[in-house]
Amino acid sequence: MASAERVAIIGGGITGLAAAHYLTRAGCQVSLFEASEQFGGLGTFFEHEQATFERFYHCMLPTDNDLLQLLTELALEKETYWKETSFGYLDGKKIYPLNTAIDLLRFSPLSMLSRIRVGLTGLYGSLVSDKGLDDITSAQWLKSLSGEDAFNKFWLPLLKAKFGDRYDQIPALWFWTRFNREKGSAKEQKGYIRGGYKRIVDALLLSIEQHGGEIYGECPVREIDISQSGEINFYANNMHHSCDRIIITTPLPLLKNLASENFHKRCLEGINLEIDMQGVLNVILFLDKPLSQHYWVAASSPDVPFQGIVETSDVIAPGDRSNFHLVHLMNYCHRTSADFNQPLDEFKRNCIDKLCELFPHLARENIKHEYAFKAPFVEPIYTLGYATAKPPEELLPGKVYLLTTAQVYPTVTSWNGSVGQVRKVISHMGLDSAQN
Repeated sequence: MASAERVAIIGGGITGLAAAHYLTRAGCQVSLFEASEQFGGLGTFFEHEQATFERFYHCMLPTDNDLLQLLTELALEKETYWKETSFGYLDGKKIYPLNTAIDLLRFSPLSMLSRIRVGLTGLYGSLVSDKGLDDITSAQWLKSLSGEDAFNKFWLPLLKAKFGDRYDQIPALWFWTRFNREKGSAKEQKGYIRGGYKRIVDALLLSIEQHGGEIYGECPVREIDISQSGEINFYANNMHHSCDRIIITTPLPLLKNLASENFHKRCLEGINLEIDMQGVLNVILFLDKPLSQHYWVAASSPDVPFQGIVETSDVIAPGDRSNFHLVHLMNYCHRTSADFNQPLDEFKRNCIDKLCELFPHLARENIKHEYAFKAPFVEPIYTLGYATAKPPEELLPGKVYLLTTAQVYPTVTSWNGSVGQVRKVISHMGLDSAQN
């Protein structure tokens, strides 16, 4: 790849930022375009009392090798810190810890036989290879291993919490990969970075600028076209731009709206652009005291308006959360659903009402501040055989590249997965190393 070539990157989430970081370091002329006022995608932030907080919760795992290597390249590795965390399962108003074999044996919502089978499922999942798991659903796989009773009472609510009524089409490979990422060490650990994920975004922006990259914020791109000679043209803020190569990182449901008829014919025909995605609603509460002893609590009852309770205070140091106890309440749902389209204030109110009901020690006066956010494109809705059906990274050899979360599979959708995907595409572009 000639370093003098002009490369445009559409989308300033972690994927676009990492790609621009590596390509500018390799000497390419890079222009990065982001439609919104903030860079970072799902890592965007809000300000509270002169501090910044992510709109959606984030953490690192010890197995996140690609992200951790990027932090090393940005001289941020010494700014990360790690804490031991735990998982709980909310049944009714009681939280059951589920971190050890003894915890599982004490998990009374399941029969003793079902508890044993769930434990054996976890052990089997950590030992078995992933061969063939893309061609069987998670529901079929878990049901065969844990039994009907354990599946319906334990696994099914968790799958529905993530994928709603499409849970029954998710490949077992998705579950296997996710399980083994979370259980990659003897004790569950989560990591964070001093100053929050905004610090990573700022470091990437600085790196891009220092290596000659051009950054355009609040600059939506429209109508990408390609000439007969191979020059790529597009408009951003009513200005014409051209480049030799382009990397598109926007969610697949939006890509079709960007492509001209000619671009679609030359680059997108035969590509699976119909991959749908789940969205998320998220409430963030600033409490003056802890909520529970767990980092993550699964809330699977249908009358609860959220499926997960993440107490990020368990991971984030007091100075990075203004000494508040932070709680995130998430509802994963499709962007066309009634849940997603309800007013955020209504969702926030329902979440707070239910949380106070579930945790009697929590009074409304303990909630000092509250926020709510939503994002329409968070996680692809996978189908059987997804590993072979997902779009390729190279849409037009040597010219057009696609870099989205829809291609990260079977790696878990995360900042680590996105950075790993960037390295893969950089290789496609002809760079032997992403560390020049």
